[in-house]
Amino acid sequence: MKCPFCNAPDTQVVDSRVNEEGTSVRRRRRCPKCGKRFTTYETIELRLPQVIKQDGRRTEFSREKLVTGFRRALHKRAVPTEQVDAAVERIVQNLLALGVREVPARQIGDMVMDELYQLDQVAYIRFASVYRAFQDIEDFRNVIQEVQKPSGRRKAS
Repeated sequence: MKCPFCNAPDTQVVDSRVNEEGTSVRRRRRCPKCGKRFTTYETIELRLPQVIKQDGRRTEFSREKLVTGFRRALHKRAVPTEQVDAAVERIVQNLLALGVREVPARQIGDMVMDELYQLDQVAYIRFASVYRAFQDIEDFRNVIQEVQKPSGRRKAS
């Protein structure tokens, strides 16, 4: 690593320590040329895939948009925040586990549908009405029948 004081191309690591969570490393460095010391931090950088919208546009994945979608569907429903946070985290972890650079918005929507079905079936129906662009009462009837089936909704693959 280059010295920030004299721009020497190489520095020496004097001490390394991992933080308590194990998510970053703090390194004390010394420049052999000017003798000054400085600290660097090494952290994990996880890149979520870009989202491919229906019209082909690509956008950065937004955890905030995901949370907003859950909040809208769960408005005035008695679902603890911890459960919503856990559902959002499961979706984020699933996206990371895919190991791809891009993911269709439809695939993320299916993940949200699966999580909402487990959390609150009214919220599931609310989300489905927008996500599937319901046109009439028959669309609502179909999804309500889907929820009422003894076997329930299967996970989308």
